[in-house]
Amino acid sequence: MLWLNYLIAMLRVRLDRARNAPSRGASAVEWVIITAIIAGVAFGLAALIRTLVQERQQDIENAFNGGGG
Repeated sequence: MLWLNYLIAMLRVRLDRARNAPSRGASAVEWVIITAIIAGVAFGLAALIRTLVQERQQDIENAFNGGGG
């Protein structure tokens, strides 16, 4: 039971530190916002690149289909 008391004491200390450190929570929120912005930009670029590649693919297909033969 000694290990259980130790575990409970350590958890209480960690919880107390987490509750009394508001900057850590704010930092986590900032990281989530930054990550969301980066992910949004990445998805936007992926969509743009996909559209450009599909357009170019269509141009190439048209060139081969109408190029004689």
